[in-house]
Amino acid sequence: MNRSILIVICDFLLLSLLTFSTDLSKMAGENEGSAATIKVDVLPKTGDNNAKDLAAVMQQALGEEQKNREQLQTELAKAREVARQQQEQFNQQAKELQQKQSNLEQQYATAQANIQALNQKLQSSTAETSMTREQLAAKEAEIQKQTDRAAALQKQLAQLAKNNQIAQDEKQKLAGQLQMAEVEKRAAAEKATLMQQQVQAERVQNARLAEGFKALATNSGALTQEIRDNRALAPNTIFDDFVKNRVRTRFLASRSGFLGINSSNRKETETVLVTDGPHTFALCHVQDTPLTLSDPGTDWDVLTGTLDHNTGQVPISSLSFHLQDPRVVFMPVTQAEVRQLGCKVYSISSDPYKFQDAVVIGTQGDYYGESSFQIDLNTPAYVKLDRNLLKGLFGKFNPSCGDLVFSRTGELLGIMANSTYCLVLHDFASDVSFPFGRDIRTQHTGDDLSRLFSYVFNLPAKLR
Repeated sequence: MNRSILIVICDFLLLSLLTFSTDLSKMAGENEGSAATIKVDVLPKTGDNNAKDLAAVMQQALGEEQKNREQLQTELAKAREVARQQQEQFNQQAKELQQKQSNLEQQYATAQANIQALNQKLQSSTAETSMTREQLAAKEAEIQKQTDRAAALQKQLAQLAKNNQIAQDEKQKLAGQLQMAEVEKRAAAEKATLMQQQVQAERVQNARLAEGFKALATNSGALTQEIRDNRALAPNTIFDDFVKNRVRTRFLASRSGFLGINSSNRKETETVLVTDGPHTFALCHVQDTPLTLSDPGTDWDVLTGTLDHNTGQVPISSLSFHLQDPRVVFMPVTQAEVRQLGCKVYSISSDPYKFQDAVVIGTQGDYYGESSFQIDLNTPAYVKLDRNLLKGLFGKFNPSCGDLVFSRTGELLGIMANSTYCLVLHDFASDVSFPFGRDIRTQHTGDDLSRLFSYVFNLPAKLR
């Protein structure tokens, strides 16, 4: 092989190895810089929202760490691939250099053998007296040529040995860089694992805090409700709440009279909306409606009515008589109609006997007051108001049937069946209902009114 070409090849290999080493150093520096810039600041925060922010920060830091880890793994894979390719090239070149070195050594050995043979020939030629001067000069020139060639081959062998040593040094340097990359990879993996453990620990802690806050809120809500349920409201507060949420009830009943003359009856009263849980009703006393419990009863042809609160108005669809005491009547109200009226819906008192006294409000809203009440074992569905202790805003007053009775917690306790006894409401059961409409003659309301009158007439005298 030509000497110049061999030198150019060796220089090219050396430059390639130096360039590859420089790129690996830069890559390692960039990876170290990327890993060093990861910083997670965990600031203590309180509350459920703070716990969520902290988990988000830790999750973001973990994402960035995983991203850097993936980038480092990608760069390491690329570095390994380049190193593998260059190692293969280096091994191929080393193999070629060894082959060339072997060839040169063979050529050198051949040259040495030729020199020795020429020396022997020279000696033999010198001994031969028949050799001419021209042949001797030619032999000397050939010996000098072979000597020069051997020296050149020796120089090439030295250069190849030097290049081989440089290649070995670069190989060791590359192996060291690969080892450092593996160490950095393991460090990044350990750091990512640590971050995951920290995030998991923070999540567990946040979950515990959330459960604690939830339990605290639940206990606080239960405590607040218990305090509210056991706190007696002032009569002024209960009356003010009634005034803001009272519903005006208007009724119209008409029928054909004697000789074709029509008669009608209009009634108005004030009441509230009350619920038993699934259903909502407006209630009042039968005397505040056009209907009368009597014998014989009246057959009405038309029954209509409306419920009004502020600017909201809904029609009355039907009227039912309470199963316990038919003097108490109630009208169903749908949830859509409740929203249209826009007023408060009162609850039935869950513990009507919690307090010894109650608040009585007139159906026209012109009087109210507080009074103690007694439980009469002979009439368990009713409570008896102490009329002697009933005091209103302007002194003593006498309640009348139809007045609403509220517990001191602001719930509806019941309605006055007469001027002394209050029917305690537990439900809205009924077996008689009148639909409202322009033509209810087929209802024969007189028969039902007469039957209900008989029921009330047979009640104990103190309840009538």
